[in-house]
Amino acid sequence: MKGKRRWKVSVCILSCLGILAGCSKGKEPAKGEPFIYYVNAEGTSLVREAYEPREGTIDEMIRDILQAMKEETDSIDYKSVFPKKVQVKKWILADERLDLHFNSSYSDMKPNEEILFRAAVVQTLEQIHGVEYVGFFVEDEPLADSAGNEIGYMGKEYFLLYKGASLHLYQLGELKLYFANENGDKLVKEEVSVRYNSNISTERLIMDQLIKGPAIAGLNPVIPPETKVIGVSVKDAVCYVNLDEGFLNNTYVTDPQLTVYAIVNSIVDGGACSQVQISVNGESKMEYMGSVDLSKPLSRDQDFVENVKESEK
Repeated sequence: MKGKRRWKVSVCILSCLGILAGCSKGKEPAKGEPFIYYVNAEGTSLVREAYEPREGTIDEMIRDILQAMKEETDSIDYKSVFPKKVQVKKWILADERLDLHFNSSYSDMKPNEEILFRAAVVQTLEQIHGVEYVGFFVEDEPLADSAGNEIGYMGKEYFLLYKGASLHLYQLGELKLYFANENGDKLVKEEVSVRYNSNISTERLIMDQLIKGPAIAGLNPVIPPETKVIGVSVKDAVCYVNLDEGFLNNTYVTDPQLTVYAIVNSIVDGGACSQVQISVNGESKMEYMGSVDLSKPLSRDQDFVENVKESEK
């Protein structure tokens, strides 16, 4: 985009603006060509269309792009991502961070609609030189997720679009994983930060990280790296983990209970389950490595964890 000027701080009220943006719709943008995101007619994925921006200041470009995104299209294949009642009341740009303040109707959007809306707005506005991150506010309150945690500023790395424009949202998470100590006779808890696809369940993420192995020197893996996860599901507070036969070829620990309870403790500590049922190729009526009964769901057991206080058991 041309003719941009970096402003340190600016505030604009959209209700005072009436200039329409120029928009060339109906064709896929060429590489490096400016674009606007719309949503398909079904409201399930994003559509990127070429856009010819007006030259001007950063404020003028933000205003014009937001106005263009709100306009109704004449296409039967895609439409504006803006629900009719959702309005941008004002914006504030400071140090390449753009705060967008929406009216209270923002909260009426359905979850899938809201994620697509955020993705479209952030990735469209980030094309403007001087806009690196975008923060969302409902009235003057920072946008929060269903758990009450603030979403924070979003950049292009926050969203990932695949072919067909299906959207995957990535987020950061903290996991508590258990691995074997240096002697291989006790479990040690390792806390790790991971960036993951929000379509993946926490329980599946934990299994993938356990198979990946520890990051801290002195800790040892508890699951063979060739193990494949066939499936992970949750029902009635029980997590069902189905692994392939690679799970049986374990030479990493001398006590099979360490492997089993590394899985159980990690999932119970990090997920929403109170018990874990482990199976191999769908079979749970077995003894793991000839000594651990897998025929019924298992509860968390801190007796296998090194240096655990009585109050933590």
